Amino acid sequence: MRSALTQLVVDKITPKPRPVEHRDTRLKGLVLRVTPGGAKSWYCEFARGKRVWLGRADVLSLSDARESARGILAEVFQGIDPIEARKPKAEMPTFGAYIEGDYAAWAKASQKAHEQNVKRLKTAFKALLKKPLDKITALDVERWRAKEVDRGLSNQTINRDIASIKACFNRAVDWEILPTNPLAKVKKARVDDCLKVRYLSAEEEARLRSAIEDREERRRAERDNANQWRAQRGYPLLPSLRDVVFTDHVKPLILLSINTGCRRGELFDLTWSNVNLDRRILTVTGATAKSRRTRHIPLNREATSALLNWRAQSEDTTGLVFVNEQGDRFDRANSSWRRLLKQAQITDFRWHDMRHHFASRLAMGGVDLNTIRELLGHS
Repeated sequence: MRSALTQLVVDKITPKPRPVEHRDTRLKGLVLRVTPGGAKSWYCEFARGKRVWLGRADVLSLSDARESARGILAEVFQGIDPIEARKPKAEMPTFGAYIEGDYAAWAKASQKAHEQNVKRLKTAFKALLKKPLDKITALDVERWRAKEVDRGLSNQTINRDIASIKACFNRAVDWEILPTNPLAKVKKARVDDCLKVRYLSAEEEARLRSAIEDREERRRAERDNANQWRAQRGYPLLPSLRDVVFTDHVKPLILLSINTGCRRGELFDLTWSNVNLDRRILTVTGATAKSRRTRHIPLNREATSALLNWRAQSEDTTGLVFVNEQGDRFDRANSSWRRLLKQAQITDFRWHDMRHHFASRLAMGGVDLNTIRELLGHS
């Protein structure tokens, strides 16, 4: 029923055998509901069958109920659903919880190096891990940048980390965890993009190959001495390294890097099923390639010989081409590589630079740049 509600009228309304609703004539949408038990409650009805509970009449006065109802009706006029607006919002996750939860799950399905990327985010932005996502600002990242510069980090390294965290927040926007990316205006520092491409000179390559052969002979001599010691004491002898072409994985890995331009991780992921020695083709599948695109690399004589000899001394020729002592995938070969470079007196040269060396040899041999791009797997 419609009533000219006043506070006195509200106080004097008595309960009936059935619930009764009194609709205010001064403010359309304000409803007082009285139950048979005498409970009186205020509601704001903003559409047919849709209403919001305002509170009990013994706590909320008529004037306060009208004020609350006016606010709700104003929201409706602005296109806001009062029911949805009053639903409890999900708790905003911290940056650390978000990285380890939704973002890590997405990265595992979408990124090849997902473990390294997630670990790098957690390490680089450790100071932000406990902050809720919506409390992290561009100023936080700028302050982080200033500290990293003071630590002596290069702009290239800092820019990579900034790109990673901005991409991380973009995912949160896509998933409607955040309305906008608060780091969108954080800019990368300017860097010199015309850096010198490092590759080996003829003399450096000769020294590197000499250091590799010295290492092979040293390992064979060490095994010979070990077996002589074991023989004198009646211990079982270890397999002789004089009977195999390679003493371990280091030499064949380097030879393949120089002659195929494969990334180190691509060689670690290489399986024998993707090596066709009859046709002399090595296949880097999209699942293991950084570009996510499959490519086929022709094998020259040295690369073919290295793979033939490595397969001949490998126990398993069905799984990974290179495995560690536990039979698992390699994840690094840094120590041996650094020692070889030191012995060969080669400085400022990374394993990845063997890709540049491979490309430079092709370019100097007259191979067109598009073919080189395809062989390197650049997009």
